[in-house]
Amino acid sequence: MPLFFRCLLPLLVLNLTACEQSPRFTTAEPGEALSAGAATVRKVDHNAFSLPSANLNAQRRLEFAVGNSFFRNPWVIAPATTTARDGLGPLFNTNACQNCHIRDGRGHPPAADAGSAASLLVRLSIPAAAGQAELVKRLGVVPEPTYGTQLQDMAIPGVLPEGRVRLSYSRVPVRFADGTLIELEKPELQISQLGYGPMHPQTRFSVRVAPPMIGLGLLEAIPEEAILAAVDPDDADGDGISGRPNLVWDRQQQRTVLGRFGWKAGQPGLNQQNADAFANDMGLTSTLIPADNCTQAQIDCLTAVHGGEPEVSDNILASVLFYIRNLGVPARRKVDAPEVLRGKELFYRAGCQKCHTPSFTTSAAAAEPELANLLIRPYTDLLLHDMGEGLADGREEFLANGREWRTAPLWGIGLTQNVSGHTRFLHDGRARNLLEAILWHGGEAEAARQQVLKFDADERSALLTFLNSL
Repeated sequence: MPLFFRCLLPLLVLNLTACEQSPRFTTAEPGEALSAGAATVRKVDHNAFSLPSANLNAQRRLEFAVGNSFFRNPWVIAPATTTARDGLGPLFNTNACQNCHIRDGRGHPPAADAGSAASLLVRLSIPAAAGQAELVKRLGVVPEPTYGTQLQDMAIPGVLPEGRVRLSYSRVPVRFADGTLIELEKPELQISQLGYGPMHPQTRFSVRVAPPMIGLGLLEAIPEEAILAAVDPDDADGDGISGRPNLVWDRQQQRTVLGRFGWKAGQPGLNQQNADAFANDMGLTSTLIPADNCTQAQIDCLTAVHGGEPEVSDNILASVLFYIRNLGVPARRKVDAPEVLRGKELFYRAGCQKCHTPSFTTSAAAAEPELANLLIRPYTDLLLHDMGEGLADGREEFLANGREWRTAPLWGIGLTQNVSGHTRFLHDGRARNLLEAILWHGGEAEAARQQVLKFDADERSALLTFLNSL
């Protein structure tokens, strides 16, 4: 073989390998615009996340509307004439689900030194000690002894709030290969005015903003085996990605199951997630969580009047569950546009799809018939990944360690501004836009981040155009 061809052959092999890893997209895939299959809704304005799935019939839409009313309307302090909605507190963060999930969308952090932490909360825990394995098995964490697992910054009259939350920000410069400089914002948490004395010296804190509500019933309907098929804790395939499942306690089944929901996949299903939100965010009891979240140090909280046992009836809990399961996912926009297709290629070139799995087919045995047997495109694997020290909160949750987070779904992300009036992303809302969110990725996503840092301005624009089409 001539020398020229001997030299050219390795380059051809290298290029073919690169092509296999980074496919070309000249047209959209069949049905690609329908992120939720037949359940996809067609709305792009501020109500884009608040519609029932498109395949709900008229009767089921009435059931959806009932659940919607309990999600949106505020709860009140007991005793009250509004007996179906009383029992707020004694300690709480908000009085309605909608206050955090504004228009069923994404929450946001308060401005630096703002007076209210609405749509943001702080999770608490301490390191587990010997003999606490059963507690960790059931709660996922060891609660802070005085303040529990979540700081409540509001309270009913006669009860002290637990504390006041503030965020400040420091700058983290990041430079692209073409010289463009971006300054990221790193949040610094400050808690003041503690109502019940100092916290444990080893308290771990995790700031969380409310995630968007769309498509949750479809994520719940993904077969467990489909999620577990991507598990690779030891990176056996050598691609740098080591997705792990979180295994969490199911209160209803009284056993450990796969976690799917929450920033660290700490909840097994939507009903338990809802009950947990009622309990911790609003101080409302249910049959799943029958006691208020008062610790022994909070005497006034323990003796406060309640709104019934439970405060959230099983019927209300079921109505809210139906509503949340059937919130529709908006259709994608301009899926055939050349800039979108180019951005999709760059998404794959960077390797983002290794964690943000584009598609699944829901189970035939889904909880609701409208959620069954649908090809959906959520762009998540629902697994835990080490995201590096930059995003680490240092707080374990069941099997998730302090550097791990569940892959966030990307569907609907391009409508965040329309729905929520902002573009704050990641678990604590630190990223002011999608590009900053990408630049915070580390750990298993470091290779993808490095690829994006090599993109020039046109390539970055195309990548963002693709993401905003989702």
